[in-house]
Amino acid sequence: MSEKQNIQRTTAVVLAGGTGQRVGLSLPKQLLKIAGKTIIEHTLWIFEESADIDEVIVLMTEDYIPQVEEIVANAGLSKVRKVLPGGSTRNETTERAIAAIGAELGEGEDRKVLFHDAVRPLLSQRVIADCVKALDEYDAVDVAIPSADTIVVTRTHGADGEFITEIPDRSRLRRGQTPQCFKLSTIRRAYEVAASDPNFQATDDCTVVLHYLPDVPIHVVAGEEQNMKVTQPVDIFLADKLFQLASHTAPSQPDDEAYRQLLSGKAMVIFGASYGIGADIAEMARGFGATVFEHSRSGTGTHVERHDDVEKALADAYAEAGRIDYVVNTAGVLRIGKLAEADSKTIQQATAVNYLAPVNIARAAYKYLAEAQGQLLLYTSSSYTRGRAGYSLYSSAKAAIVNLTQALADEWGKDGIRVNCINPERTRTPMRSKAFGGEPADSLLTSRAVALSSLDVLLSSLTGQVIDVRRQDPSRKCDLSAAAIERMAADEA
Repeated sequence: MSEKQNIQRTTAVVLAGGTGQRVGLSLPKQLLKIAGKTIIEHTLWIFEESADIDEVIVLMTEDYIPQVEEIVANAGLSKVRKVLPGGSTRNETTERAIAAIGAELGEGEDRKVLFHDAVRPLLSQRVIADCVKALDEYDAVDVAIPSADTIVVTRTHGADGEFITEIPDRSRLRRGQTPQCFKLSTIRRAYEVAASDPNFQATDDCTVVLHYLPDVPIHVVAGEEQNMKVTQPVDIFLADKLFQLASHTAPSQPDDEAYRQLLSGKAMVIFGASYGIGADIAEMARGFGATVFEHSRSGTGTHVERHDDVEKALADAYAEAGRIDYVVNTAGVLRIGKLAEADSKTIQQATAVNYLAPVNIARAAYKYLAEAQGQLLLYTSSSYTRGRAGYSLYSSAKAAIVNLTQALADEWGKDGIRVNCINPERTRTPMRSKAFGGEPADSLLTSRAVALSSLDVLLSSLTGQVIDVRRQDPSRKCDLSAAAIERMAADEA
């Protein structure tokens, strides 16, 4: 059997030994919360959801190991096998990871190992897949991106300060990222050779291989700009914004039967269910076996901006079904016009329906969702990222919904409640048609596609995320939703 065939498993090693001093924190920066979760939890979820990763080991500053173990347990991160104390240096931490993995391997057995900074929480699945695949052909793999800036080499001349001594050719320069990836036998051998060098020092693991195993080529996988490292205070702000703007997806189910198995026996309350996305979610969920309670102003006289109406709708649903697993709010109003020309009634209604109603729904739904370990699903709009003329009331409310989603995901996480937000592309709904009139059908997303994506999110483990839904997204099974609805309609007829 060849060496390549012997390598059967892949381990991700998350290096979390930083102390947070450079960002001015009293706790390690990887324990700082952004977008509803600690940075290290975001990072661990990336590997948890990767089909290319078999297990995860965390190397953490010893004093904070219990906190990481608690995060792992509460989040249900099943791939994390160990949380070990890191060393005093990056190299010592790597050596501890090598020893821990190697201790479990049999004679002649090897392993693919990816070393990743815990404070790079925006690593993509594409980079992971490329790295793991590259290890089929190479013993060492790094991740790097081109430098957009000119790099200069300087020398300090006493009190006179720094002076440029060289300007390297930028076309050959790259900025290194992580993961840095190796066959375990290779990185272990590199450190064994380095141990005999009394002057050994290196800031990363590829440097160790480069210096002490010069005959081993280090292949480079293309990284991504968003795979940033949270190092300076401004990085915390940037990472939070990138999470807010990132396109997240929920795994879709393979067929109708899978949806039916997951939704059968579940209870769902939908506000704004008289037409469009809400109506499609109700029809799909009911067809897949869920008990669905539909509420709207026109259908049931439910005004989502009235707390008593919301309370009654939920209480009635709970009394009938004995549980509430999902609460969905698609209700909204779109008023286009200049703010200075809007009357008080328009402003009050837009604010009440688009912002206060989700707040009312969240407050009233909390106790039911906590009991069922369920999910609250809200909806935003692409206008939340940038206020636009004529949309001031709508876009500002939608920005608030994103913030509300992330805050509640953080606040309710300990209670087992997931909170997410759907951000659909321009969608063909009666509300949009009323505001904009007729538009080319092929320029708009269908409400059925958004409804199916909504079900995928409800059935996922995601929380605190903004999920983009776009046209021509191959991961969305729009054909399935159309076919399912046709069958449901036939059955009802």
